[in-house]
Amino acid sequence: MAQKSNLARDAKRLQLIEKYSAKRAQLKAIGDYAGLAKLPRNSSPTRRKNRCAETGRPRGYMRQFGLSRIAFREHAAKGEIPGVTKSSW
Repeated sequence: MAQKSNLARDAKRLQLIEKYSAKRAQLKAIGDYAGLAKLPRNSSPTRRKNRCAETGRPRGYMRQFGLSRIAFREHAAKGEIPGVTKSSW
């Protein structure tokens, strides 16, 4: 499990991204880069970190499932992810 502070920080970033998304798009369309610089840094979507929905782990994230590789493997082994089977050749 990730540290609670890191999860809270990422949740706060997500709120700021949603809050300023319309204003950010408007400023980009105009080309007002000075206005963009005045917005909070954490309102930029690139500052958000992909994290596992279950554990909050930032590394080994599988975008298609929203899980880390470890959580994905556990769910796949239990048969909880439809269409995913263990491969053998």
